[in-house]
Amino acid sequence: IGKPYVWGATGPNAFDCSGLTQAAWKAAGVSLPRTTYTQINAGQRIPRSQLAPGDLVFFYSGISHVGLYIGGGQMIHAPRPGAPVRIAPIDQMPFAGATRVA
Repeated sequence: IGKPYVWGATGPNAFDCSGLTQAAWKAAGVSLPRTTYTQINAGQRIPRSQLAPGDLVFFYSGISHVGLYIGGGQMIHAPRPGAPVRIAPIDQMPFAGATRVA
């Protein structure tokens, strides 16, 4: 939380959205693909009604943003340049799908 957004960054000092989710799962011993577009297929697709902490949540019709669901309708994500890694409601952006990493 609070680290800057830098496009293409995978941590630990800065992140982009998919770099953040990749680093989070790597810390748990799980290897994820690098990009948002490939992370959506890195596990089982699940409906929004079945979200659980740790699930990847995706946004926009072109699957151009990903966050890490933490429960209670909230996620951790790296939003955009100038906006640090933060907790935000998943309703803040158009929901496009979710994946449960195995």
